[in-house]
Amino acid sequence: MTWWAIDVRTPPEGREKLGAWLVARTGQAVEERDDGTLVTFAPDDHAADEVMEEIGLTAEGFAPGTSRRRIEPVDWATRWRDGLGSRSFGRLTVAPSWAADRAGSDGPIVVLEPESAFGSGEHGSTRVALSLLERLVQPGDLVLDLGSGSGILALAAVKLGAARAVGIENDAEANVVAARNARRNGVEDSVEFLDGDAGDLAPLLGPADLILSNILRSANTVLLPAIAKALGAGGTAIFSGMEIAEAPLFLPALESAGFTVLEDLTDTGWWGVAARRK
Repeated sequence: MTWWAIDVRTPPEGREKLGAWLVARTGQAVEERDDGTLVTFAPDDHAADEVMEEIGLTAEGFAPGTSRRRIEPVDWATRWRDGLGSRSFGRLTVAPSWAADRAGSDGPIVVLEPESAFGSGEHGSTRVALSLLERLVQPGDLVLDLGSGSGILALAAVKLGAARAVGIENDAEANVVAARNARRNGVEDSVEFLDGDAGDLAPLLGPADLILSNILRSANTVLLPAIAKALGAGGTAIFSGMEIAEAPLFLPALESAGFTVLEDLTDTGWWGVAARRK
């Protein structure tokens, strides 16, 4: 399949709302570049044209500029492995399956094959989330992982002592990968992956002790009310998937939603924050 990227140029005041609309419309992640351009994806040129037409009809008070470009096919069955090795996050080690026996760790190990699903421990946003998770998860916690991808965060939570973790992902193929990773790590009885919208499902699964949301700033902002409802009193949420420059934009929304910041971390340009429900 040849995918198409859709570049959307829009003023700052409309960017957050349009980014959330694109996630809901396409079911794909939305990249926000340094220059403010939003990038989403479509499976063919016809679908790309439809999204571009709807963008023009959806925008209120501003006129986004759109263009599309073909993405050359990549064999992710082998490409995703390039450069992957074991990484440590405090007590936790994340290792690809072919290097697990060389990880050399006495602590918990997550053995991973992300395949085409996001989340290998090699991306700065995932490393931030793993580092905060390792510090904050408590024995017996119920953990929700929103946008769970390969399942890496949900698996890590259980390996670190959580009683149960539930991942929510709108990509059914990613959930197949995540379920295989759960079986590979022997935690399939403690981890579950659900297909659906995190905003709808998370409040139904609470009260949770810890919620992980490694997505995008626009999606994290939209999910704040649902996360607040899903957390138990005094519960903690970890937000990642945001660039350092986005911190001043997200922190006011976080406070307005009733959260108090506990700590934040950065990694290779990516920023994440842990906050507690007041």
